[in-house]
Amino acid sequence: MSLVTPEKLRLLPPSPSNPRNSEGSFVRLSDGRLLLVYSRFYGGASDDSPSLLAGRFSPDLGRTWSEDTIVVENTALNTMSASLLRLHSGDIALFYLLRRRTEGDQQCLDVLMRLSTDEARTWSEPVLCSGTPSYYVVNNDRVIQLRSGRLVIPTADHGTFDGRNIGVGRAKCFLSDDQGRTWRTSAQVAMPAGQENQHLQEPGLIELRDGRIMMLCRTVLGSQYRSYSADGGETWTTAAPTDLLSPCSPASMKRLPATGDILLVYNDHRGIPDSLKGKRTPLVTAISRDEGQTWEHRRVLEDDPDGWYCYTAIHAEQDLVVLGYCAGNSQIGGLNLLQVTRVPLNWLYGD
Repeated sequence: MSLVTPEKLRLLPPSPSNPRNSEGSFVRLSDGRLLLVYSRFYGGASDDSPSLLAGRFSPDLGRTWSEDTIVVENTALNTMSASLLRLHSGDIALFYLLRRRTEGDQQCLDVLMRLSTDEARTWSEPVLCSGTPSYYVVNNDRVIQLRSGRLVIPTADHGTFDGRNIGVGRAKCFLSDDQGRTWRTSAQVAMPAGQENQHLQEPGLIELRDGRIMMLCRTVLGSQYRSYSADGGETWTTAAPTDLLSPCSPASMKRLPATGDILLVYNDHRGIPDSLKGKRTPLVTAISRDEGQTWEHRRVLEDDPDGWYCYTAIHAEQDLVVLGYCAGNSQIGGLNLLQVTRVPLNWLYGD
């Protein structure tokens, strides 16, 4: 019997020895299995606690899963925030963050890439994608490859972070035109006049039909902010607010292969009660048929007022979308449980 409503699997709850399982990414392997790589924390649940990248395999598009395998060991403070991407070449790229300390006892986040030519059985040595050491935040499931072949990594460069105080987030991208062997940095996304000292955080990208790239960023200003690039991510328009009202929480986008429309997953805060303001709930899906100008078919995935839903990975098939996202609460910690939800395409459109 085909799936008609979302099917939810609380796949990775925390435990005393494994207090947090969070942000992941999917890729479909040539044998039909789905690979999920995610951040597995083993020395605490804070963002700078020790963690590594673990993987699980599903033979049935997310309904059942294998036990953990270690994909990338931790070699510094932690290793986290994976993005998996099937390249035009057929290889699989894995991008992730390595958190370490600088000589000045600041934290920095390096952006690294590994390649697999054998369907994720083995991985190459890492290539550094980021430039001068800094605190670069790249969300999970964020890297895209343009039709031209260019790889684009969206990042928020916070400059400095001492474990408590963080610099203002400046959105930009890392670009590669040689399959990830070498990288350079794009121009920075400007903020509107009077908002220059506001964060643009955790950017996400999608390539539009007309060749432009659309970027959405989380802010503390009540909505997602948007910027465009018409030159493959080299330069960007000044960011501007959208009508996607949300807390300081990221939005995730992918194009649906069955329809060509864009799927958006985010915390929709239109008309919410005061008690939910600033919280990462509810979690809502929306569809754009006009390349991100307007959004319709808003459907509520999660609406627990005590829930904390964010950092969504999206894998889209013809008639099914598999989502992976943090689905914690105040009792277990907001980021500590990774959930997989299988969503039928018709449900997304309200059919």
